[in-house]
Amino acid sequence: MSRTTADERQADVIVVGAGPAGSTAAYHLAQAGVDVLLLEKTTFPREKVCGDGLTPRAVKQLVGLGIDLDAPGWIKNHGLRIVGGGHQVTLPWPDLTEYPPYGLVRTRMDFDEILARHAEKAGARLTERTAVTGPVVDERTGRVVGVTAKPVDDRGRRTGDVVEYHAPIVIAADGVSARLALALGLVKRDDRPMGVAVRTYYTSPRHDDDYLESWLELWDRPKGSAAPGEAKLLPGYGWIFGVGDGTVNVGLGILNTSTAFQNVDYKALLRRWLDQTPEEWGFREQNMVGKIGGAALPMGFNRKPHYTRGVLLVGDAGGMVNPMNGEGIPYAMESGEMAASTVIQALGRPAAAHDRALQAYPAAVDAAYGGYYTLGRMFVKVVGDPRVMQQATKYGLPRQSLMRFTLKMMANLTDPRGGDVADRVINGLSKLAPTA
Repeated sequence: MSRTTADERQADVIVVGAGPAGSTAAYHLAQAGVDVLLLEKTTFPREKVCGDGLTPRAVKQLVGLGIDLDAPGWIKNHGLRIVGGGHQVTLPWPDLTEYPPYGLVRTRMDFDEILARHAEKAGARLTERTAVTGPVVDERTGRVVGVTAKPVDDRGRRTGDVVEYHAPIVIAADGVSARLALALGLVKRDDRPMGVAVRTYYTSPRHDDDYLESWLELWDRPKGSAAPGEAKLLPGYGWIFGVGDGTVNVGLGILNTSTAFQNVDYKALLRRWLDQTPEEWGFREQNMVGKIGGAALPMGFNRKPHYTRGVLLVGDAGGMVNPMNGEGIPYAMESGEMAASTVIQALGRPAAAHDRALQAYPAAVDAAYGGYYTLGRMFVKVVGDPRVMQQATKYGLPRQSLMRFTLKMMANLTDPRGGDVADRVINGLSKLAPTA
């Protein structure tokens, strides 16, 4: 039996945004037999500013979704190479029972589409070129019972009338813009860390590097000068991630604890750093593929509460980027899965009991990340001082055991039960810290 137009705009759950968080939530809901409508403002394939590197934490989520990671385009890596303080240390991903021992690189140009189409195959109803403009609120109860949206073209220009989509539960996965949350009065918290990242691609012989590379110090030297005293330490950290197709994703990130945050030309900063890299790597203007793009990184729960009036915030919409390493994809996917699990339980109850069941979602998110993100907030305050970072890299990088601990800490890769001493210390600190 075919759906009417009105039926097509009605669902058990509406998911706003088909990024990693939204598509993961939609997949798990559809797998459970829930009628889920996945609304995406753009059309696939589409670009997203990102480092494209995936740690084992993200790989675990992809394995759980049943994504074929042996298919072409998935580039595996063995660990992280850290450069700074005159040192270079290569660290394999930790050997854990909880996470696989490898990471991946995949560009966001097709990564998001793979997840969205996977959700669609599971039964989610994906509607592209549909820009959500706000919530539909039941005036009697104050609950959100749907969203308004407008059809748009590839440039975001409206192509038709604003219409309403209805569902008793809405998942907001609309990224850093968090338009739905803002419409409900959930503003960004200024006492939470924020980052900015810029990146571009270069053709480079380093494209097939099987380690992700992170630079903890970015130096700027006047042209023609090799004198150490004339070098200037730039704010932020850099990365070099081989994409495996002849290109490399190169970028840098800056935290708002840095004095340079919002007071610097980020694109010029990236070029100044790359001018110091060896010529043979190819990180020069003539080898650039595409433009330099930038994006904000909402960290450490910078938007709360994560549930209100029938709406659950997942991923970047809820400020779930890891403050320690700027990683967002695994937390987007994990929160999407947690949201889906909570919603499935809520839909198994009478409508009047939905709200009580949905309150389990913010509790689950707090339990998973709250203490760890508090540690992350403390971390970014410390590393925001370039003098501290300079001393830490100079004296810390040569100590392999300390760096292995640091990798586990910053990537949030520990076994929750058992594990080694490092796991128990990190888990213990996260449990003792108050929730973010």
